Amino acid sequence: MTLKELNFFYKLSDNPQVTQVAQELKISQSAISLAIKSLENKLEEQLFDRVGKKLILNERGRYFKEKTLPHYLAIIDSQKLFQKNKLAGNMKIASSKTISNYLMPDIYYEFLSKYSDVKFDISTINSTKIIENILNSNLDIGLIEIDINNSNLIKQKLCDDELIIVTSDENAPKIAFIDTINKKWILRETGSGTREVFINSLGKYAQDISIFMELQDFEEIKTILIDNKDTITAISKNAVKKELESKKLFQIKLKNFEVKREFHIVYHKDKSTNLLFQTFIDFLKSKFKN
Repeated sequence: MTLKELNFFYKLSDNPQVTQVAQELKISQSAISLAIKSLENKLEEQLFDRVGKKLILNERGRYFKEKTLPHYLAIIDSQKLFQKNKLAGNMKIASSKTISNYLMPDIYYEFLSKYSDVKFDISTINSTKIIENILNSNLDIGLIEIDINNSNLIKQKLCDDELIIVTSDENAPKIAFIDTINKKWILRETGSGTREVFINSLGKYAQDISIFMELQDFEEIKTILIDNKDTITAISKNAVKKELESKKLFQIKLKNFEVKREFHIVYHKDKSTNLLFQTFIDFLKSKFKN
């Protein structure tokens, strides 16, 4: 069934005079007759009684109108939906854990408060899985903490970040070589952007890291560190800001090493960049810039 066929049907259900309906719609009578016949053939039911030059709605036609008219009107109304509000829609967004837990909550809240017809489907997964989901078109936008070069992805920088070494041992040296730190390393799981950037930055010195435990959540790692002074981790400075200020954790600066990285927005190169999509991208950039 087409919207045109349905439109003719509803017009004739209110006015059986085919000539008058044709004049109103500025088309030929034969065009209306052919459309109604096509509709009836698709339904395998006769909707009108042919009485002279009139098409009179019969019992099957009245039933069809009763069941379908509300849906037809909703479809017609939906054609104007985005003309009324171009900043409406449901977006699927995933962020890596550092970004999701420590940077995004207030940004999500502020954007949704500003645009009430927008909904977010938000998930928190590691950067590797975000990239997989973007490539499989399961996400609209990803926020990652690793550098990636893929011809099917568009990548835009959000901001800089720094990874630091922390422990709860207040007597630990403030500056040290990586191979002189005699503590148990607690790191994120394989696939984590934080772990990947840290290990890659160490180069050949990565062999001096003996990983005691791997966890998926920063809060779990921080809890272990605070309760056990013989442990240590590499973590985003953003993730331990409160703990450094309260002196629950202490930074150890690495000699000859400074671990910097960038946070990025990524999306598929074939993603349609409508007004809602671009507005959110611009909003993100402005917030991270500030």
